[in-house]
Amino acid sequence: MNVLIPEEAIRERVSEIAAAVNADFHGRTFTVVGILTGSLVFLADLVRRLEHRHQIGLLEASSYRGTATTPGTLVLNTGLLPEVRGRHILLLDDILDTGATLSQVTAHLVELGAASVKTCVLLRKIGRQTVPFEPDYVGFAIPDKFVVGYGLDFNDDYRHLPFIGVLPDDTSV
Repeated sequence: MNVLIPEEAIRERVSEIAAAVNADFHGRTFTVVGILTGSLVFLADLVRRLEHRHQIGLLEASSYRGTATTPGTLVLNTGLLPEVRGRHILLLDDILDTGATLSQVTAHLVELGAASVKTCVLLRKIGRQTVPFEPDYVGFAIPDKFVVGYGLDFNDDYRHLPFIGVLPDDTSV
């Protein structure tokens, strides 16, 4: 597998994002909402670096199923989401691909009464965005390749990798 972003670069960038979040949310409590399941590793690493009081919430928003490498219809499950009304939200996702997921989830959080929503993505895929959406924090811009590792998967595999790698055409790796 070709390593696109090594473990050390991810660690450094997560620290930089945490510093920006700490500055932006200074003096405010907030809720970090991770989009399952791809954001879990990123969420765990990021929240350990946050200096301010925060809650953690999760929601499921998926447009990839099984071995699919292109997005389908978005399915949203907010059963694990805490009360967001009146709360400042930091919404985390693993990757900004078409922009559909983040724009729809952000709109849903606003509909639920969030005081504010800032968005953070580990990866922003260049050349794939079809829905206008600008995240507040971006870890890395990447080429239009199917990537795995650091929480991202292919058919629920490869999430454990400590780096971001490009999935080879032969997925038997």
